[in-house]
Parts: sequence; C-alpha cells; structure tokens
Amino acid sequence: MSEFTVAGLRVVREAARHGSFSVAADRLGYTQSAISRQIALMEQAAGRPLFDRLARGVQPTEAGLVVVRHAEAVLGELQATRQALQDLGERPPARLRVGAFSTAMAALVPRAIAAFADREPRTRVPLREGLSPGLLKALARGRLDLAVVTPGGKPIAEVELVTILEDPLFVAMAPGHPLARHSSVTGEMLRDQPWITGSTEPGTTLLGAWADPSWQPEIAFVARDWVAKLGLVAAGLGVTVVPGLAVPALPPGIVITRIDHPAAVRTTAVASRPGGEPGPRRAFAEALRDAAADLTAEVRHRLRIP
Repeated sequence: MSEFTVAGLRVVREAARHGSFSVAADRLGYTQSAISRQIALMEQAAGRPLFDRLARGVQPTEAGLVVVRHAEAVLGELQATRQALQDLGERPPARLRVGAFSTAMAALVPRAIAAFADREPRTRVPLREGLSPGLLKALARGRLDLAVVTPGGKPIAEVELVTILEDPLFVAMAPGHPLARHSSVTGEMLRDQPWITGSTEPGTTLLGAWADPSWQPEIAFVARDWVAKLGLVAAGLGVTVVPGLAVPALPPGIVITRIDHPAAVRTTAVASRPGGEPGPRRAFAEALRDAAADLTAEVRHRLRIP
C-alpha cells in the first residue's frame, strides 16, 4: 500500500491550486508523466480519487480537499522547520540575566519564565537569588539585566524601578494554632507569639516577624532557609510572616491569616537599567505583571476574599 509523501502532497497541492496537472508540472519542474505518477500514488494512499478529470483541467474531489487541507498544514510546518534551522545557524541564542529575592522565586519568577519561554524560546534566563540591595548593585554594575526587588534604601541613579505589585503580608501558622480561625489579626494579637525568623537583625527582609513600636517580637528559632522555616511553623513551634507572593507555594500543613495593619504590605518592583535592547526585558516584565495578577487572584480565592 502506498504512503503519503512530501513530494506527493506538494503535487496534490499545486494541482488543486491551479486546476491543472500540466501547470503543476511546470511550477514544480516535473514531467507530465512524473505528475501523473505522483497523483496516482497519492490516490492509492488515500484509497479513493482525489481529482475529477474534466474537459479543461482537474477539480479536487471531497477527499482531495481533505488531503489538500492537511497538505497545507504539513508543508507549512516543514517550511517553518527549515526557517528555524536556518535561524539557528545565523543568530546566536540570546540571554536575559534575571535576579530576584527568595520569595519571588517561589511562584512569581518561575511562572514568568514559563510564559516568557513561549514568547522568546531562544532566550536563556540565568537566575540569581539574593537580597534586594545586592541585586540592585549587581544590576547597576551590569551583572544583571533585570531584577525583581523590594524597593527601599538609597535610590541608585543607574536603575529604574517599576512597581508591579503591592503585596499583602500574612502570618503563617500550624492549623491548630489559636489564631488559625481568624481571617485577620491585629498587631496586638501578635504581641506574645513565638516567631520563626530568617535573622535576628531588626529591619532585615529575612526577619519574618511582626514588630510594633510598643513591643519587640520573641524570636523562638532562626532559620534562613524557607523550607526549614515553614517546617518549624508546621510543627507548631512558632509563626512567621509570609508575603502574598509565597502563599500559592505554601505546603498544605500551613494556615495563613492576613495582618490587619496599613503597613502590612510590601512593594514588589521590576528594576532595570536604561538603554540596551528593550525587547526581551519588556517581554519578561509583562510576563511578571501577568504572573503577579494571577497570584493575587489565587490568594484572594484561597482566603475567600470577594
């Protein structure tokens, strides 16, 4: 039994386009007998006639139209493959160096990279995790192309910041914790809680505790790694502050409640340097904004916020 071939599909397509076997022969550089042989083989593969032979030319049958439609798709994909291979040899892969703080790496940045890869499949995205001040310095020195940061401290002249999210802060705790039944908690309700933090230094972005001018948090354990920190929380050994960006990545054994305070929000911004090729940076920034919007919707759904 004959099989469909690329050459045969190309002949069928040309004959259908021009309504003539002889015109198809001229356009493809085949002899009339070669065209007739290819048509016969394709009709044998299809198991039915593909053309009605008329007094003046030919016309595709219903089966012929089906084959022509699929021939267009197959030949189009082959042309796209040739073009992609040609581009591969002519254009070197691009690179977009991205930095981000740790909780942005939990869901925001990975989702943005996945979306960006669909738009820019030939652009590699090397990642660097770190604290926002260090990421901003690396960006200013040309070691990063773009960074996801929490603005603060002294502005850097070489860096532009664009806010993508005002991220609410939550308290994470074990399901049996007394505060777990509350949809939100005030600062006073957190006064006597034991905290799991990333540092003992007040003001650090890794602190993980809520403080008030009238009291300082009681730090029960220090764990810089987020997996260790959440493990201690899940075991009921204390509570910790988590940003909304991290909520979709939290394990099932963690309950969260919103901190009811105007300051319980953290700005997340995209930092970049002026100049250079803006295309990949713009595309990645758009992917970050889309991912941030999706994450915000997920958090609201998890907390049943209308």
